[in-house]
Amino acid sequence: MQYRRLGSSGLKLSAFSYGSWATIGTQVDTRHATELLACAWDHGVNFFDSAEAYSHGEAERVMGKALAALKLPRDGYCVSSKVYFGAVQDPLPTQHGLSRKHIVEACDQALSRLGFDHLDLYYCHRPDEDTPVQEIVVTMDSLIRRGKVLYWGTSEWPAELIRAACVFAREAHLLGPQMEQPQYNLLHRTRVEQEYTSLYEEYGIGTTTWSPLASGLLTGKYDHGVPKGSRLDQPEYEWLRKDLLEGEDSSRKLAQVRKLSAIARELGIPATQFALAWCLRNPHVSSVILGASRREQLEQNLAALDYVDRLDDAVQQRIEIALQCT
Repeated sequence: MQYRRLGSSGLKLSAFSYGSWATIGTQVDTRHATELLACAWDHGVNFFDSAEAYSHGEAERVMGKALAALKLPRDGYCVSSKVYFGAVQDPLPTQHGLSRKHIVEACDQALSRLGFDHLDLYYCHRPDEDTPVQEIVVTMDSLIRRGKVLYWGTSEWPAELIRAACVFAREAHLLGPQMEQPQYNLLHRTRVEQEYTSLYEEYGIGTTTWSPLASGLLTGKYDHGVPKGSRLDQPEYEWLRKDLLEGEDSSRKLAQVRKLSAIARELGIPATQFALAWCLRNPHVSSVILGASRREQLEQNLAALDYVDRLDDAVQQRIEIALQCT
């Protein structure tokens, strides 16, 4: 396993981490979660990601039980949560968003579900137009000073809002955001590669990226429809299936995937590992979050580390050409 600094901080995260979105608490029960987390740990993974919204808090509960069962040293790994959407269906006005009230209470609730006394990383899951950024920064700073959170950051925030948070934090001598959790894959690149560029150097922002396989699209398994039992076959992810396979640019995406798969085949690299290894080529990616629901799938994903060095500049050039197809 490789370990990378979280931006300019001193924290080192495994290049691949394990996340609970759409897996733990839905497809994966406590027994299987324990097996998956053990597998990840055995391969050097030291960062496990969750959120209040994942399965309405059930993902955190199951992950907490699994980690407790494994009896791993608490100072040997990092756990995250995210706040914004709330943990209940049809939340009341004070049960979601980024108000001081919800952030503080959501943090306590996440710790209770996980069974921990602190979160290593805590993300503001989306921007909140109803809450001043100053209130968010002050609240997150207070959680850190109280020992409930070690690092805080954002997820899918526009660069100008992250910058505003960083500027206010510096001027007020508070602890600002250290990381952002954006989507990043071969089909979704602009925010990480262009929009956030100045944030890396000016404010030391690190990234823990999600959806490295574009919800499975980059594996090639959806080239000829939706296989039974796959994530996009689940009723609760109908919105995702429509977005990926029925959207206005879905034909272009599928064409790009076929071209990328052809390059991977020529190199003798499985399409999944090809896509994952590509994400790690970006030096601003601190950790790539995996979401496997089966042990063999997770082991295959983790093996992508072996192929990073093979994606040299010549291969990157071929990738750029493949992505230009319409």
